[in-house]
Amino acid sequence: MSGEPLTVALTVEQCWQPVPGGSGTYVRELTTALAGRDDVRVIGLAARHAEQGLPGGRLAVPVRSSGLPRIGLYEAWSRLRRPSAEHICGPVDVVHASTWALPGHGAPLVATVHDLAFLREPAHFTARGNRFFRRALDLVVAEAAAVVVPSRATADDLVRYGLDEARVHVVPHGVRAGAVAVGEVEGWRSRNGIGERYVLWCGTLEPRKNLPRLVRAFVQARAQGMDAELVLAGPQGWGAASDDVGRALRALPDGVVHLTGRLDDHELQVAYHGATAFAFPSLWEGFGMPVLEAMAHGVPVLTSVGTSMAEFAEGAGELADPLDVDALATGLLAVTGDDRPDRAAVAAQAGRFTWEQSAAAHVRAYRAALAGGR
Repeated sequence: MSGEPLTVALTVEQCWQPVPGGSGTYVRELTTALAGRDDVRVIGLAARHAEQGLPGGRLAVPVRSSGLPRIGLYEAWSRLRRPSAEHICGPVDVVHASTWALPGHGAPLVATVHDLAFLREPAHFTARGNRFFRRALDLVVAEAAAVVVPSRATADDLVRYGLDEARVHVVPHGVRAGAVAVGEVEGWRSRNGIGERYVLWCGTLEPRKNLPRLVRAFVQARAQGMDAELVLAGPQGWGAASDDVGRALRALPDGVVHLTGRLDDHELQVAYHGATAFAFPSLWEGFGMPVLEAMAHGVPVLTSVGTSMAEFAEGAGELADPLDVDALATGLLAVTGDDRPDRAAVAAQAGRFTWEQSAAAHVRAYRAALAGGR
């Protein structure tokens, strides 16, 4: 019966990565929300690990481990399609691959596809990585009864690749604004020499993040009277973007731009909370979680028109052509000016995206997969 609880084997191996990143956050938040429901029972599926327990704390669901380490397990799944999820977890109704590591399965397969970055930017991945991802994508097309994507943009990419649109479920991520205590923002700014008004950007310095154009737009907006500083938070990446940013920064006086390096999770929440505006004119994203996280703190955002971020950010700031420096400069002036969106309204817009709603949509995808029986 459709109302009976489903048993789902869900891959959680991403949580053991040294830097779990967005997919690790997705697994943690989704399993936590699913664990609070009475219509689904989730069993986490992981590789063998020498350490006891999960780095950074426990998951909200029980975890069953393969006898194989990660590399061996991923290769066996990719090439041999075994061991099956059922071999590791026992009988289940649905198998959910939360990343490109697709278990062998007897039960219907649900696969989450966050983005098709390896098709857009193959040079940013190793040859081995590209082969693995392409093989996984072909397996998704061949085997998945349902495919979960975080945005319409990713859904469109998959359909262009050849996936039947009827199998695609667009399920946006949820968001939680981390609590920030009184005085934390002021203390963080003081330690980093940052003024009261600043535009925040966060991410890895890589070409698709479009940081050189943002910096040039910032220079232009400052010349037109904007008094905010610029805070760039994140690790060094790759490509020629670093040199381009350096050249653009030389047009600014000392003390106007602050490069903080990578911030830990709580520091990033503090940085969001204190920002006058958040700028993220990425050329493309599978979802664009930093934009939604900033919105959850009530921060007006500047992001890219025609991208996944525009699917949830319209009305919470400015959407601009990411290739147009003039348009980005105009957007910066708007989100830092007196007529910028009200912070309470921005936070309320972000509040429509919850992990509980995401979990409910995942359960619907599980039931669709079970009914399809692919």
